Amino acid sequence: MNDNEMGGLPGFDRAALMAIIRARSFSQGTNVTLASGRASSFYFDMKPTMLDPDGAVQVALAMARTIKPLKADFVGGLAMGAVPIVSALAPVSALAGDPIRVFFVRKEAKGHGAKRQVEGLAVGESLDGKRVVVVEDVTTTGGSAMQAVEVVREAGATVTDLVTIVDREEGAEKNLSPEGIALHPIFRASEFKS
Repeated sequence: MNDNEMGGLPGFDRAALMAIIRARSFSQGTNVTLASGRASSFYFDMKPTMLDPDGAVQVALAMARTIKPLKADFVGGLAMGAVPIVSALAPVSALAGDPIRVFFVRKEAKGHGAKRQVEGLAVGESLDGKRVVVVEDVTTTGGSAMQAVEVVREAGATVTDLVTIVDREEGAEKNLSPEGIALHPIFRASEFKS
């Protein structure tokens, strides 16, 4: 499939997704503390983009396009950032005729019910022996992604790829490489900063 066509769905439009991120999710000039603990003068809050109707579809199309050559059995990531991604990716990929199976990883296993840390798998379904691509909304150092990778690897899966909407370009690629993880960003922060 090319950028302009994915089954009967509209094609991935990189410029449109960039415009949505700029309008809804990117700010600069105000100091914020990131999940990594670092201070920054620019910030990506991707939830407004991922929960926007057009933004959700474009994120899912971009992710599907990037993930397809990686031949994943499953795609998942750490809650909270990965939940809107996988929630859009599953139906959009199915409508496009190339369904992607998804899950998400809780930071801690639930203390009740099935007491799972990996959510979205059916009873008897397992990640053991499966090829998994981890996804996230924004990647800074790779620390949050590695939390998901460790849980998934403990479940017996192989993880060699991380797809992110935005790489902040602050060390993730360098930090992930020794862990055997290749970083595949849809965008880089330098594309947004003025």
